[in-house]
Amino acid sequence: GDYQPSLPYFKKMETWNEGESSNDSELYRGQSGPLAVRNGVFGNALYKAFVAAGEEAGYGATGDYNGHRQEGFGKMAMTVASNGCRASTSTAYLHPASSRSNLTVYTNALAHRVLFDCASHSTSHDGGPSDQSKTKPRATGVVFSSKKRGRCVAAARREVIVSSGAIGSPHLLQMSGIGPAEIVRKLGVASLVDLPGVGENLQDHLELLLQYTCKEPVSLYSSMSPLAKLGIGLRWLLKRDGLGATNHMEATGMIRSDVGIEYPDIQYHFVPLVISYDGSSSLREHGFQVHAGPNRSKSRGRVEAVSRDPATPPEIRFNYLSHPDDLVEWRKVVRLTREIVNQPAFDKYRGNEIAPGGSLESDDEIDAAVRRGVESAYHPCGTCKMGSGDRMDVVDSDLRVYGVEGLRVVDASIMPRITNGNLNAPTIMIAEKAADKILGKVPLPPLHHPVWMAQHWQSTQREYAPRRTSGGVAQRVH
Repeated sequence: GDYQPSLPYFKKMETWNEGESSNDSELYRGQSGPLAVRNGVFGNALYKAFVAAGEEAGYGATGDYNGHRQEGFGKMAMTVASNGCRASTSTAYLHPASSRSNLTVYTNALAHRVLFDCASHSTSHDGGPSDQSKTKPRATGVVFSSKKRGRCVAAARREVIVSSGAIGSPHLLQMSGIGPAEIVRKLGVASLVDLPGVGENLQDHLELLLQYTCKEPVSLYSSMSPLAKLGIGLRWLLKRDGLGATNHMEATGMIRSDVGIEYPDIQYHFVPLVISYDGSSSLREHGFQVHAGPNRSKSRGRVEAVSRDPATPPEIRFNYLSHPDDLVEWRKVVRLTREIVNQPAFDKYRGNEIAPGGSLESDDEIDAAVRRGVESAYHPCGTCKMGSGDRMDVVDSDLRVYGVEGLRVVDASIMPRITNGNLNAPTIMIAEKAADKILGKVPLPPLHHPVWMAQHWQSTQREYAPRRTSGGVAQRVH
């Protein structure tokens, strides 16, 4: 499988600061990597109620969803260092390397196009010459501009690595003459390689916020006043802990939406506050919300350059909810989530359902609420997908772009299929693995540690019967 050769790189990238959060943490968690990872303090009563409700609904618990068992309810990890600051790829990888003589960082810079040795001619997807030339175009550098230096050229002695993300990478390739020939020619750019998959296969995770009032004054609403925020900030400055040192998504759940599904396809983030995803508005009373969504949407979108001017954004079409199965899955998400929140663990806290609204129960009503209320989880991927060389593949297993030499793509765009969880860690793992490939190192040996799967997944949707059932939820339990 794909997990065994990836696990050593997941471990390599992190320092897990939770010790033995499960009985076999050392098998799945790294102890000396650059990225700090830990759980939250889990001090709010609502986090505990959410996990307890998940267990009461029949889904079981997990000590570490990134370890042996993903399925179930438990604490959610975050990349926060011991100094209370977010641990990002910038702080974990780039800042420690900033003094290296072979590294120059340009900020406020924009890549215009990849340069190629034009002694060779246009090639087809399989790299075969379309005009009897046997030499593939070779990447020789990048044209870019920055506020301080203006237009510049960075020459490449060996390779060019494109890491502009699921939107930026296909955009840059298309502007460089690599992509669907029709799109490239519309830009007025010579087509170097006709790769129809560049910009296609765009995927994302969507979330719906199921929001409730809270009957007890235990939510984070008490911390939303200016004075309370001042206190949180002062504590963080002095002690680097408290509510200023968390992302407030400290509880999670991973469940299967139906029988016949091997691994979780619904993910939950729980927040003890009612607030918009961007933080611009919040409920002026105590409440809590569940961020819920299916992780395996069948909808596919695309990214298309519309101008050779790199400052002109590409056309981005996610085509959300375009596959007929998507709304069917969303109905399960809403109904299963309501059943979880309706468990006894929430009885003393659960007030009214604010959104999408408890009166919305029919398929049509839920469909309409989903169309109105879903938001991106900001997990775009798939637009330069890796594969063995069929027509829509863009990079090979070493992340080298088909049809050219000296060019790789290393970011979430290479994922053929979106992961059934967040993208941050898998993308860093991809980069760690790619770094060994680029340097010509022998890959780390695969780790064949066991991964939990529900024993009767083919005939059951959850492990055991829920304490309390909700109307409209079909269940099969063993």
